[in-house]
Amino acid sequence: MSTKISSLVHWDRTTDANGICWLTLDKAGSATNTLDRQVLAELDTVLQELAVQPPRGLIIRSAKSTGFIAGADIREFDQLENAEQGASAARNGQIVLQRLEDLSSVSVAVIDGYALGGGLELALACDYRVAVESYERSLGLPEVQLGIQPGFGGTVRAVQLLGSPLALDLMLSGRLLSSVQARKVGLVDRTAARIDLDSAARSLIETHPPKRRPPLHIRVLGLAPLRPLLARSVRGRLRKRANPTHYPAPYAILDLWLRHGGRGPAAYVAEAESIGRLLVTATCKNLVRVFFLRERLRSLAPKAAAVERVHVIGAGIMGGDIAAWCALRGLIVSVQDRAMEYVEPALKRAEKLFGRRLRAPGQALEARERLEVDLDGEHVGEAEVVIEAIVEKLEAKRALFEDLEARAAPDAILATNTSSIRLEEIAAEMRRPERLLGLHFFNPVAKLPLVEVIRGEQTDPAVFERAMSFVTQIGKLPLPCRSAPGFVVNRILAPYMLEALQAHEDGYALETIDAAAEEFGMPTGPVELIDRVGIDIGLHVIGVLRETLGVQAPERLERMVEAGELGAKTGQGFYKFKKNRPIKASDFPAPDADLRDRLILAMVNEAMACLEEEIVDDRDLLDAGVIFGTGFAPFRGGPIRYALDCGIEEIVSRLEALVERHGPRFTPRPGWRRLATDT
Repeated sequence: MSTKISSLVHWDRTTDANGICWLTLDKAGSATNTLDRQVLAELDTVLQELAVQPPRGLIIRSAKSTGFIAGADIREFDQLENAEQGASAARNGQIVLQRLEDLSSVSVAVIDGYALGGGLELALACDYRVAVESYERSLGLPEVQLGIQPGFGGTVRAVQLLGSPLALDLMLSGRLLSSVQARKVGLVDRTAARIDLDSAARSLIETHPPKRRPPLHIRVLGLAPLRPLLARSVRGRLRKRANPTHYPAPYAILDLWLRHGGRGPAAYVAEAESIGRLLVTATCKNLVRVFFLRERLRSLAPKAAAVERVHVIGAGIMGGDIAAWCALRGLIVSVQDRAMEYVEPALKRAEKLFGRRLRAPGQALEARERLEVDLDGEHVGEAEVVIEAIVEKLEAKRALFEDLEARAAPDAILATNTSSIRLEEIAAEMRRPERLLGLHFFNPVAKLPLVEVIRGEQTDPAVFERAMSFVTQIGKLPLPCRSAPGFVVNRILAPYMLEALQAHEDGYALETIDAAAEEFGMPTGPVELIDRVGIDIGLHVIGVLRETLGVQAPERLERMVEAGELGAKTGQGFYKFKKNRPIKASDFPAPDADLRDRLILAMVNEAMACLEEEIVDDRDLLDAGVIFGTGFAPFRGGPIRYALDCGIEEIVSRLEALVERHGPRFTPRPGWRRLATDT
């Protein structure tokens, strides 16, 4: 076998006795393979040499246990000063991958784990793709989630391989496929057990089967006369979920396909120019920031798989779904409630979750077997983590934890899922209050990634660190918070929802209020959000925050709770719900700037209050918590980033104007002035 080229830092090149070249990527100084400038430059050098002396075949693989290639190096985006530089970087990547596609040798990409974005684009430039057989979703073109599009030829090659409908769906949604799914649709040519990957790749080089092409009836959809028809349909669906002003990338992808159909040299040039423009948008910059905020939360604690057993007390929506999620993630879980009738609905929801998420044969059954019913709490003493998710009443929680102290293992984490009560109040009667902390999940548990990890004044730091690791272990994002009424998410949501109710009292239609927030970029308007959270829950949270916010709960909420109109869960709240969808009027007055400021700046100003009171350690963590916990418009980067982008003086001026029109509740927090001097 030939020796490694000394000038290569990130790639290892060897040639076996059969004349097959093995090119292995092991990016130096990184746990994950990404395509930065140096990695691409080295690849280009190797490919030019192979073009002069072609091997019998070329196999590209990864030496990393973390996967094949995760995509382009996002950290290099900050180095781009204008659209021309972005287009040039994309064009350079295209040239390298075109060199790979033009090789006379048969090329195979061996994919073990993730192949995302530029990593999958590199694999698409090979003649064939072989992947480890798996049901984990690990292959895709998720660039749209960063406010951009594929830029190394993916908008062309994906269409040519898969056909327009599927290629557009993958690029516009950013969704991932498992290797099993990818094989069925033709994205990969073969799947194999990990031990058989190399032989499968060799076999493709030996046999050189015909390359896959989409069926004729799919290919015709890409013809110029038919493209406008499909584009019109796709654009209509896009507008229902993405405002082109906020998220231009999916519309840029569709426009590229409409103009070029994924064919010809001009399509590559247009792709590079398009991604160049997207890379310098505020949307891209903020979504990239959100990506790094997510990574920061993930890295706050090690993913130590130390916890094996969890006990959950309370099988309601929250408790039952927390138990199901932990079982889904491989833990043994016992769930406790007063009677089986309270647990059965949780088990039914769990089975649906397992069926949706666990596709490999037998996985769903195994998860169900890990979820045990324990009405008498016999397994409390075996659990490393005990989570309380009972009714949100202080006395009930106090009594429960007094009992748990005696029954739980001495080193078990005792956690409450309280959404608003300070830990110090719950722990008032405990003998060892240092054991107690908060693990505040959000509903729906399976969809919302954030968990507020709350430390009380007496919480043991070592217990807190273990809880952070536990949250990371089960695949959630831990947000470390100090115990305070409402913590972060509810503290910031409460003024937003209260202002929505006040605006309705002032004469705004419910639909107008929701539209104002949605036009800003919120996923759900505040009125519908109150209905989704539950009128009773909202009333309770406002009661807890009464002194902190200086507000009273609206009488209307109290009347609705008395009438059993609790929102989506009862089918009637501010809106009537049908099949879990609110029935809204289609004709209503358009929102105005004053209404938008009332809603959004109520949140932004309260975010500053959380920062002032040091409920979280810094403004990046605060932005992360609000984005991942409330759905705050990700493309705006979080409430503090939004204020900085607008300008602190502008935010203060708008708040002062609201004070004049609507009262002192909008008084700018003193922290704005301090932030202005710090930036």
